[in-house]
Amino acid sequence: MRHRHGYRKLSRTSQHRAALLKNLSIALTTSERIETTVPKAKELRKYYEKLVTKAVVGDFNAHRAIFAMLQDKESTKKIMNDIAPRYVDRDGGYTRIIKTRIRRGDAAPMAIIELV
Repeated sequence: MRHRHGYRKLSRTSQHRAALLKNLSIALTTSERIETTVPKAKELRKYYEKLVTKAVVGDFNAHRAIFAMLQDKESTKKIMNDIAPRYVDRDGGYTRIIKTRIRRGDAAPMAIIELV
């Protein structure tokens, strides 16, 4: 049983899961709207909102922390300069998940995750 367990494993090893969340975060930063499965979207929301909360501070240490999580210069720059200033006076809730369809190949529930 997974009562009070903190995260979804997504049928991946810890390194694969970390790489998946990093890549989904980079994609969300680049296009500001992506389609993925519902469990991945829900995990990405937790990961990305922590990222934006760090970026809202706006100092050099926040820049370093975000780059450490993403390992992508362009995405880090976009979060710090474009995305974080939008949410300075907002206490969380930076993303929105919209359930869309059932994927035809494996009947996985799909969702769109976008920045508010």
